[in-house]
Amino acid sequence: MDPHARPHPSPGESVTPYLFLAGAIVAEVFATSLLGSTQGFSRLWPTVAVLTGYGIAFAMLAQAIARDMQVGIAYALWSGVGTILIVGIGILFLKEPLTAAKVAGVALVVAGVVILNLAGSH
Repeated sequence: MDPHARPHPSPGESVTPYLFLAGAIVAEVFATSLLGSTQGFSRLWPTVAVLTGYGIAFAMLAQAIARDMQVGIAYALWSGVGTILIVGIGILFLKEPLTAAKVAGVALVVAGVVILNLAGSH
């Protein structure tokens, strides 16, 4: 028996990587939504908030991967869900237009994330 092999996770442990990933997504979306307020990183406190948000996002993403989440699945979910949320925030709060290209792009992102997750589960 391999002394370095990890035992099978309990049901609660299998949820843990997804909680870290959810936290990473929230932190990344928070940071990205504040990018415009930094004015090219020339304003101190918005810049600190953005850099802190991205730092938290990457730390939590690393924790999800450290808990046996596949890198490809983690990144697909992180970038896909983050993209969808940022497009929604842009439309709802930042007065960005809803265009056919955005709708098609989000649909393709969703399709890609679904395909990667289905392929990664086998």
